[in-house]
Amino acid sequence: MATARLSLRRIESLQFYKLCGSGTGQGFTPVPNTAVWAILTVWPDQATAEAELERVQVFRNWRNRADENWTIHLQTTSARGTWAGQAPFSPKAAHADGPLAALTRATIKPRILPKFWGRVPDISNVIGDDPNVIFKIGIGELPWLHQVTFSIWPNTETMAQFARRDGPHARAISAVRDGDWFKEELYARFNIIGDAGSWGGSSPLPLHERSTQ
Repeated sequence: MATARLSLRRIESLQFYKLCGSGTGQGFTPVPNTAVWAILTVWPDQATAEAELERVQVFRNWRNRADENWTIHLQTTSARGTWAGQAPFSPKAAHADGPLAALTRATIKPRILPKFWGRVPDISNVIGDDPNVIFKIGIGELPWLHQVTFSIWPNTETMAQFARRDGPHARAISAVRDGDWFKEELYARFNIIGDAGSWGGSSPLPLHERSTQ
């Protein structure tokens, strides 16, 4: 994964990328899972994304080495904050009806690490038990310090209900704001254009959302 950086930098149409590992379980733990990796890429349009993911050798190499791979295509509907000093996601459209994806990314201040990771297991259990969550995973660029959460929800209402509900997640958000836990943060939402491949033997998306095959 690390040696692919040079190859990715040579792709002229690739606007932004991040190579991420994951945690054990659903990804929301400080213990690395060396079997699951995530590649985030930003392209100027859908046609370019599909063409380059098929053409570029480094993407083919990853797919060939994997027991299973899943690619999900997204269109940004809202974004605020920065990632490594950049604003990688430009809103392209209004949110469509139906499932949406949410991404949060933060650089955690080192002095806050014990407090942050002390809250994560409770949050993980709550989101894991929520029947409305279609898919969720925790990933990161640098273990413990740079964290990303990615989740897919049936609609904006169910996601908003989870965010507002009193519990570990809401209390953690309050603690983040009151204690100034993050050095940098980014929040983005996306329309789901489609997907390819599988996760756990099938696509996690509802049948009517699997438009990119």
